Amino acid sequence: MTKRDVVIDALEFRRPAYVPWQIDLTVDCARRLKEYLGVEDLRDFLEGHFVTVSPGIHDFVKIDETRVRDHYGVTWDRSVDKDIGVPVDWPLKEPTFTWYEFPDPDDPKWYAGLAERIAAHPGRFSRFAIGFSLYERAWTMRGMENLLMDMIERPTFVDELLDAICEHNLALIRHGLRLGVDCIHFGDDYGSQVGLIMGVKIWRRFIRPRLARMYAAASDAGKYVSQHSCGKVQELFGDLVEMGLRLFNPFQPEVMDVFDCMKRYHGKLAFHGGLSIQKTLPFGGVDEVREMTARLIQAGGDGGYIFAPSHAVPPDVPPENLAAMIEVLKAQPGFGDEQ
Repeated sequence: MTKRDVVIDALEFRRPAYVPWQIDLTVDCARRLKEYLGVEDLRDFLEGHFVTVSPGIHDFVKIDETRVRDHYGVTWDRSVDKDIGVPVDWPLKEPTFTWYEFPDPDDPKWYAGLAERIAAHPGRFSRFAIGFSLYERAWTMRGMENLLMDMIERPTFVDELLDAICEHNLALIRHGLRLGVDCIHFGDDYGSQVGLIMGVKIWRRFIRPRLARMYAAASDAGKYVSQHSCGKVQELFGDLVEMGLRLFNPFQPEVMDVFDCMKRYHGKLAFHGGLSIQKTLPFGGVDEVREMTARLIQAGGDGGYIFAPSHAVPPDVPPENLAAMIEVLKAQPGFGDEQ
């Protein structure tokens, strides 16, 4: 049995040997945790179950001390958010992109080293991640307010833009499939804390058809499909399951009843996340963190669940809370028996 086997059992809604996990940290959180533990490498401490690779086409190029530019022409300010940043300038200032050229998705340099990274972790569940996969790619290129207005006033332009992004992503997916990964993972935030940003009618009009094409490219190749979307988006779960989604992240307890969702969608949709980074991890005590971690493990014990905090852990989380969380995870019977 490997960590990959444990994840696949969970995704197939079989009772796994134990509840697997994958935990991501923000830059400042990782720094604080290293200082707390007195280590330079957190891999042995975190013991993650995934190996995730992403094409270099998503990388950022440094402009100055606080700004970076992505390969799609978007400028990001990292003076506050040091992990991704905030878009401050975008290429499509007018509702046209006849002049615009996407970066070449078939350029081999974007995939350099990915196969080697996967091969270095043979016992882990492998994911090829496409960030900013549709809506986010469109609004970062156009500006969020502009794109939302375009959806109402210039739907033909939005159709053309989203179709172009979809075709671009399908090329990325083809390269990901050649790596032999277990899963294609899409990142695209559709929600706020109170609901869908664009509303379900507009989501179905613009997002669903293209997302369905991308899901099909993965599922038709026999791969699992994973989706990240922050916010209160559970009204989309039925659509997403129908389209072939198997794993949903980040599973935010602030905006959905995570325990009810596990029961309601068992056998249909697996979840990855569930431990609050807005309340429990930053503001709960060690005992509260241990208790909630144990509750989530118990709820996910019959499969359909990958434990994680509800997003990359922010820097305000006390390191001792993370240590308590990991302690509970590693105390599960069956953990450590992998080959």
